[in-house]
Amino acid sequence: MRRLILAILLMGCALGFSVAAPVERLSVRGTVKSAKGDVLPFATIVIDGSNLGTTSDENGTYSVFNLRPGKYTLKVSMVGFATVSRVVFVQPRETTEADFVLDEQALVLEGAEVFGVRNRQPEKMDVITRLPLKVNEQLQSISVVSDKLIADQGALTIADVSRNVPGTYTYATYGNTKESISSRGFRGIPVLKNGVRINSDFRGQGFITDMSGVESMQVMKGAAAVTQGVATDLGSPGGVVNIVTKTPKFVNSGLVSLRAGSWGQIRPTFDVQSVLDNRQTVAIRFNGAYERADSYRPVVGLEKMYLNPSVEWRPNDKTTVTLELDYLNDSRTPDVGTVNLSLTENKIYKIPNDRFLGFKSDRQQTHNTTFGLRFRRDISDKFYVRAALFGSDLSIEKSAASLAAFTTTDKAGAISIQKPLNFRKRSITRDDRFDNNRVMQLDFVGKDLITGPLKHTLQLGFDYSDYDVTTVAYNAKLVDTIDVYAPVSNKLRGGSSSLTEKSRVNAKSQRMGVMFQDVISYSSWLRMYFGGRYSSVQTFSPGAAVADRTNTFNPLVGVMVTPIKNVSLFASYTNSTAPSSATEVDSKGNQLGNSSITQLEAGIKTEWFDNRLRFNVTLYKISNKDMNLQAAEVNPATGLVEFTGYYVKGGNDERKGVEVDLSGRVLPNLEIVAGYSYIDARYREHTTFVRNSRPNNTPKHTANLWVNYYVASGLLKGLSAGAGVYYLSERPNNDWTVTSWHGIEPGVAPWYMKPYTTVNAQLGYAITKSLDVRLVASNLLNKEGYNAYRTVYINQIDPRSVAATVSYRF
Repeated sequence: MRRLILAILLMGCALGFSVAAPVERLSVRGTVKSAKGDVLPFATIVIDGSNLGTTSDENGTYSVFNLRPGKYTLKVSMVGFATVSRVVFVQPRETTEADFVLDEQALVLEGAEVFGVRNRQPEKMDVITRLPLKVNEQLQSISVVSDKLIADQGALTIADVSRNVPGTYTYATYGNTKESISSRGFRGIPVLKNGVRINSDFRGQGFITDMSGVESMQVMKGAAAVTQGVATDLGSPGGVVNIVTKTPKFVNSGLVSLRAGSWGQIRPTFDVQSVLDNRQTVAIRFNGAYERADSYRPVVGLEKMYLNPSVEWRPNDKTTVTLELDYLNDSRTPDVGTVNLSLTENKIYKIPNDRFLGFKSDRQQTHNTTFGLRFRRDISDKFYVRAALFGSDLSIEKSAASLAAFTTTDKAGAISIQKPLNFRKRSITRDDRFDNNRVMQLDFVGKDLITGPLKHTLQLGFDYSDYDVTTVAYNAKLVDTIDVYAPVSNKLRGGSSSLTEKSRVNAKSQRMGVMFQDVISYSSWLRMYFGGRYSSVQTFSPGAAVADRTNTFNPLVGVMVTPIKNVSLFASYTNSTAPSSATEVDSKGNQLGNSSITQLEAGIKTEWFDNRLRFNVTLYKISNKDMNLQAAEVNPATGLVEFTGYYVKGGNDERKGVEVDLSGRVLPNLEIVAGYSYIDARYREHTTFVRNSRPNNTPKHTANLWVNYYVASGLLKGLSAGAGVYYLSERPNNDWTVTSWHGIEPGVAPWYMKPYTTVNAQLGYAITKSLDVRLVASNLLNKEGYNAYRTVYINQIDPRSVAATVSYRF
């Protein structure tokens, strides 16, 4: 199979560089000045609708090469100045002159919004949608958070950024060592980086990364099976989160910054990019960060280094090759968190901030390297081919304390308390994970194809992914007994060297998909969407010598109507498939087959003020009425419900709700990001869970608001101020079961984590066009809140913190 992939890529490259008739290459040149007559170095000049562009030099002059005779629109922009567009006509055998004069304005980059660049598809969105459509043209609900908003808010984590997207929320942090994100009531949806999973655990445990290299975060909600695969992988019915890293913009620029904050945080970053040749065919970009920080708790701290180099080659105006890599080395102390002092109600013990229940030697070491190779070749004005190869190598080695209550569980699953719950058995544990993922995509895309009164945008694609993961578990060693009310020693007596390997499990998976999509437009008011995907998934566990293969087809159909300009109504149907395993058989030993999860989605997408402001409303209903359920019966001897050894078809896990999203600029210097979601997620019929109970960690409501204002003139020119609010409603800490499952006592209702609201703020000032300072405050009102994974890893959200950043651009 790998030879086949290599052959496909080589054929694509051969097609891309096939010999063509000589074409005359011309140029546009000129100067860029301010209205006062000052030359403007490092202004950005781009050819609208193409990948061609450059920057002005120190004398304000520029040249754009590799042009054919014809009509072009040049756009010139620079921070602090209004963008200017101008149409130029390139004549045969002539160099075209075009000078520009820019007027000063508020310090807002034209076209750069909180959701990305206006009137353009966000960078690498075609990795998850596979279509060359803008966000508001996509049938599904998609949200984008740009690096501009990330920088304004001073966000440092995936969770911080995801709060700008309604309906997404933190599932768990696992001791602040991972970032697991949920959506629409589904546990831990896949989090990708440039289209590839980092941690391929089907439970969506997530990973950590650094925000300095992030271009945008794209959240595609709802069933993504048509473009991504089956429900237990990237076709998760809850959606996917794609972290997009930065690549060259074909400008000469640089940025260095230093952030210092609470608890000893020191964080220098840099971002440098340059065009390497006069013909603007090769550009590089290199950004990175180092961070050292302690915590509001003693002992806890982190140290990490992140590097993100990339290079892009544009040998001509039809071909683009991009090579990128990022590397993270993160070492941190897992925070074992606190405990709940009841089995049936919320009695979370608020540990004083000067107390830590783990050991000084607790540590998690994470190394993650991701890489990507992307190729695009425009065959004509109507067709192009796109190929991409992405990969990730992740290693996590973790040694940390764990806490357990003094309880016993009988055969029926009933739990008895042996000691008061403030007493805990403290053990030292270790587990390792080695995750290697590869994804290859190949697409043939046609756009603006005319057949009679219809216009088509179509895509035919193939993808292949290879996952290889090894998990290593070690025996746990009981160290001591602690009372959480009393001071706790953080010294590990005897060390952890005596831990021995208990199990080593390797699992492999190869997944192949063939797909098509056709977006058919009739006039400007009607779009119809059709798509389908055939997927073949093989999983193999060498230790168990068990292999399973699943083949499935997933359709998509939808419609978008635009009755008035900038207002579109849409509706769609799609489904995703949950593959069955060889063990899922009925009472007669026959395999039950796959389960299908259906989704209905409808809503309204609008854009205002020349696409500077977007307002969207989405309604959805996701149902799984075809589940493979482990059969359960009442044991006459005990009167309790117990699992049998076979499975049955049935059940209904249902998610439905509404999401409201407003983002952009309501005034030239006033930005707003606001959202609200209502999630009604229930186990309607199930052999394991209580009817109408809610999945663990699922809130009913989320709400977010961020407002940022730039002062454009006067004595305070260059000042910006912003504030935001985030609300998360109560969530059940666990599932409510009728059988013994995952250590849950049957029939015992979960307790609920309390809702919390946090307020963040920022204050910035541009001292000059190159130098600015920013002050950010998180959890300004110092509110208390918790995230929990079942009954372990009950982690407090960070209390109030502040940080100051100084940035210099060149």
